Amino acid sequence: MDYSQRLAAEFSLRPAQVKAAVDLLDAGNTIPFIARYRKEATGSLDDQVLREMAERLEYLRNLDKRREEIRASLTEQGVMTGEMQDQLDAAKTLSELEDLYRPYRPKRRTRATVAKERGLEPLALWLMLQSAGDPVAQARKYVDPEKEVPDAEAALAGARDILAETVSDSAALRKKLRETLTREGVIRTRAAKEEDSVYSMYYDYREPVRTMAAHRILAVNRGEREEFLKVELEAPEDKAIAIVRSEFVRGSGAASAQVEAACDDAWSRLVFPSLEREIRSEMTDRANESAIRVFSQNLHQLLMQPPIKGKVTLGVDPGFRTGCKLAVVDENGKVLDTGVGFFTLPGNENGKAAAARLIKGFVQKYGVTAIAIGNGTASRESEQFIAGLLPEMPGVAYMIVSEAGASVYSASKLAAEEFPDFDVTQRSAVSIARRMQDPLAELVKIDPKAIGVGQYQHDLKQNELSGALDGVVEQCVNQVGVEVSTASAELLSHVAGIGPALAKNIVSYREENGIPTRQALKKVPKLGPRAYEQCAGFLRVADSKNPLDATAVHPESYDGAKAVLEKLGYDLKTLKKGGLPDVSQKAKNYGEEKLAAETGLGLPTLRDILSELAKPGRDPRDDLPRPVLRRDVLDIRDLTPGMELTGTVRNVIDFGAFVDIGVHQDGLVHISRMSDRFIRSPGEVVKVGDIVKVWVVSVDEKKKRIALTMVKDKMQ
Repeated sequence: MDYSQRLAAEFSLRPAQVKAAVDLLDAGNTIPFIARYRKEATGSLDDQVLREMAERLEYLRNLDKRREEIRASLTEQGVMTGEMQDQLDAAKTLSELEDLYRPYRPKRRTRATVAKERGLEPLALWLMLQSAGDPVAQARKYVDPEKEVPDAEAALAGARDILAETVSDSAALRKKLRETLTREGVIRTRAAKEEDSVYSMYYDYREPVRTMAAHRILAVNRGEREEFLKVELEAPEDKAIAIVRSEFVRGSGAASAQVEAACDDAWSRLVFPSLEREIRSEMTDRANESAIRVFSQNLHQLLMQPPIKGKVTLGVDPGFRTGCKLAVVDENGKVLDTGVGFFTLPGNENGKAAAARLIKGFVQKYGVTAIAIGNGTASRESEQFIAGLLPEMPGVAYMIVSEAGASVYSASKLAAEEFPDFDVTQRSAVSIARRMQDPLAELVKIDPKAIGVGQYQHDLKQNELSGALDGVVEQCVNQVGVEVSTASAELLSHVAGIGPALAKNIVSYREENGIPTRQALKKVPKLGPRAYEQCAGFLRVADSKNPLDATAVHPESYDGAKAVLEKLGYDLKTLKKGGLPDVSQKAKNYGEEKLAAETGLGLPTLRDILSELAKPGRDPRDDLPRPVLRRDVLDIRDLTPGMELTGTVRNVIDFGAFVDIGVHQDGLVHISRMSDRFIRSPGEVVKVGDIVKVWVVSVDEKKKRIALTMVKDKMQ
C-alpha cells in the first residue's frame, strides 16, 4: 500500500506533505519537533494532525500485516485463488479481512464439523444445488447408525448444520447484515433487578444504534457490567431473514425448503449473536474514541490554563479533625513555611483565633497575595473562614483549586523525593499552591487519569487513554517551553527527545555545574546529538549570554536569526534589552520572501523567528483569560433562580459542562442551555478554564444539584 497517497486522500492533504511527515516519523523524530521545526517539509502540519496521521499510519500498517498473515495461511491451506487475492487486496478494514478469513480460520468443534465427520457434507452440497428430487430419499443414503445417523431426518439435520455454518461464514452476507443492523438496529435496555440506582433511566429504554451518544453507550455498558441492566440489540428481524434467504435460497422445491430452514437457523443461532457482539464492540470503540477525545481536549485546556505569576501563595489543604495543612510558596514555587490551622470545626474559638493569627502572620511576613484552597473535604468551611479574614488582609484574594490527583501525587515516590521531610498532607498543600501558580508545571507530576476532567475513564481502553493523554501532556509542555534552570525532572521528562532517565541526568548535571547556555546541554551525560536536536528548541535558558537561548528559536536557525536581525538593523544586544515589537512590520516592509531567501530560511521558519524576536520566550498561556480570584463567598442557600454569576468551567462532558460558581458545588450547564443555536458538542462553545457568565435555573439543596444556563432566555 502507498501509505502517503492513502493518508493524503483521507486527510485531504498533498501527498508530498504526508510523505515528508511519514519519513520524519519513521526516522524517529518526535511529533512536537516535526510540528515546530520542520514546517517547510510538512507544509506546517500541526501536532494534532500529525498525531492522528501517526495513529492512522499504524492502523494501516497493522492492516497490511494482518492481510499478509491471512494470505500466507490461505496459501498454506491450498485454498488461495485469484478472486480471493483480489478480495484481500480490496479489504479496507480489519473486520472485512476477518470476514474473508472466517471460513478458513481454524475452528473449535461445532455442530457442522461433527456433521462433516459423519459424512454428511455431500448431502449438504446436494441440498445447496436445490435441484429437483426428494431430500428425504437422498438423505436415506447417508443413514449409518455406527456414525450416529439413525435415520433420514438426522441426516438432513446434520446437513442443515453444515449449510448454516456455510451461510454464517459468507463475508458478503455478513457485510450486508452488519450495515443493516448498524443502520436500523436498536439498543434495548431493561432492569436486571428491582432496585433503585443511578441507571434507573435505562430500566426501560430504547435507542437506535446509529444515534446513541458516547456517554449513554458507556453508561449502559457499566450498568450491564454491574448487573443493574440487561442489554440487547433489537434487529429488524423480518428484513434480516429476507436478506439471508435472498443470498442462498433458489426456487421453492423441497431442497430449497431445507436451505431456507438452514438460513433461518444460521441467522438466529450463528450470525445475529456474532454480529450483535461485533456491533456492540464497535459502539464501545466509538464511545471510547469519543470519551478519550473529550478527555484529551479537557486535559489540554486544563494544562494550558494561564499561570498566576508573581504572587507569593498560601496553599490550603482543608481538613476537619487533623486541621487544615498550610504551605507558603514564593513566586517560583519554593516552599517558605508550613503550618496547621484548626478552623473548620464548629466552636473551637481558640483554634480559630490561633489559625487567624497564623495566616495573617504568613501574609505579613512573606507578602502573601493569593490563597489557593483545595476543593475537597472541609473546603466550604475553609473558604468561609478565609473569606472572613480578607477585610483584615488588603490586597489578598483566594481561589478554589481542584484537588483532583493531589492525594495521588502527595503519596507518590516523586513527592517523597521532592519533600522527604513533609507528611502527605503538607505535600498536598504545597501542590495546591503551586497548581494555582503554574498548573502545567505541577499537574505533569500527576497521572493524567487522576486529574478528574474526563468521564467513564475507568471504563475506557487504558492503553489508548494513556497514550492519548501522554500525547496531550507532551504537546502542552513543548508548546509552552521549559526553563531548564528551574524545571523539575518530571516536567523535563515530557520535553521532546527527553525521557525520565535523561531528565534526571539534566537535573543532576544542573545541580553540580549549572546550565548557563543551551550549548552546555551537550555536556549532560547521554544527551547526544539526536536528543539535543529534538529538545533544544523547547528548552529555555533565561540568563544565557546568548538571548536566543531564551526563545523558541532552534539553535540550528541561530545563524539565520542573526542574519535577520542584521538585515533589519538590529543586533543581539538590542534583543537582550527586551522584545522587538516592530520587527514583523519591518520584515514586511523589507519583503518576507526576499528576507527568507537572503537568510536561507523557509518562510514558515522566518515567521516563527520574527514572532519570537517580537516577544522572546512568550508564554502562549498569557493570551488566555485570567483565572478568577475571589474576595467574597457564596452558599448554595444564597442561590435563587435567575441570579447572574460568573464562573469557571471545570469539566466538559458530552452532555454539558460543570461550572465553578464559588459555592463549593459545581453547577451543570446542559448542552441545550449553552447556546441559542444548535450545537452538536459542548466543546463548540466552552473549554476547561473558560470564564463564563451563567444564570441559575434551579437549585436542589438536598441532592446538591445546581442547574445553570449560559443563555438567559433558556430558564426552563
